Amino acid sequence: MYAHDWLVGRRGGELVLDRIVQQFGPAPLYTLVTNRRPLTEAIDSCDVRPSWLQRLPGATGALRRWMLPLMPAAVGSLEVAPCDLVISTSSAVMKSIRPPAHVPHLCYCHSPARYFWEQTDDYRAGSGGRLRAMGLNAWRPWFQRWDRRTAGRVTRFLANSRHTAARIQRAYGREAAVVHPPVRTDYFTVDPSVTRESWYLVVAALEPYKRTHLVVEAANRHGFSLKVVGTGSQEAALRQLAGPTVEMLGGVSDEEVLNLYRRARALIFPQQEDFGIVPVEAQAAGCPVIAFRGGGALDTVTEATGSFFTAPEPDAIRDAVRSFESRQFRSDACRVNAERFSEAAFDRALAWHVRDLLRNHAEHPNRSSNGSAATPRSGCEE
Repeated sequence: MYAHDWLVGRRGGELVLDRIVQQFGPAPLYTLVTNRRPLTEAIDSCDVRPSWLQRLPGATGALRRWMLPLMPAAVGSLEVAPCDLVISTSSAVMKSIRPPAHVPHLCYCHSPARYFWEQTDDYRAGSGGRLRAMGLNAWRPWFQRWDRRTAGRVTRFLANSRHTAARIQRAYGREAAVVHPPVRTDYFTVDPSVTRESWYLVVAALEPYKRTHLVVEAANRHGFSLKVVGTGSQEAALRQLAGPTVEMLGGVSDEEVLNLYRRARALIFPQQEDFGIVPVEAQAAGCPVIAFRGGGALDTVTEATGSFFTAPEPDAIRDAVRSFESRQFRSDACRVNAERFSEAAFDRALAWHVRDLLRNHAEHPNRSSNGSAATPRSGCEE
């Protein structure tokens, strides 16, 4: 069976879940809440089983973020039916789901809950940010104790990047093998007939930790043209902030995103992301990347496919844009780099870990750690 934090939108975490279900087939899918809207054919084929949090007013909408103190109890209340393996995908609390007795639990961890471990201050921005940060800081010590204690319910952790593997080690004292998320490199492709234009691009969920406001401020101050794709809690504030060189596009189709990747001068990626599928999509379409030097971008962007900046500040982004414009980048180099993160590569790595985990569990049913020394540091290193 599967477990996923919540089913209220289609972002990177849901795309990973979709690929897992495609590989292993439909099964019961436990989650905190679902808005019951279609996500993908594979996810929709599962028997979705939400927690009691589903019955609370606003739990599937914007009020969900204010219900964090209730989530540990909600995930603890989920009674998992008999099965052979639990696969959870988590960036919040679902790694703490309790598997049936003697059933192994493989957790694909996008990150330990970033708002309680290492990025609390990034949630100060935008409407309600100050109150939100106060609440997070108040709950942080208790949540960290609970989160660390319930990490023992996971038999093996998989991390989406080296950055996330290091976070798992710091938070839980557990090793994690790196299996990069699947990116649709077969869909995001280069079209040599399309000419690159002079504007820059941001594609992101418009939430505080994505730091889109820094790129908008840089474009306002220094006059470069910017297009912003995305929706989220900060959209209204960003529209007010945007100057005459910034175009807010809102939510757009995958087809339009592909068109934008093919036309943009470069993608700007200002956040410290756990992995970051968007920079890989852009490179698959031949688009170079200007990225913050940290997080998953260190795995996915190279000196041949982009430029980096080290300070999360508008002027640092301006300097990175200037540096970028002094260099030449080849679309084919971007494409070759992106192919390392294909869906096929993910499928091979995940299948290896499932086989290895089940074999090790059959041989050592009481083992609760990440398995034997034979487990590769990356599932791609077969």
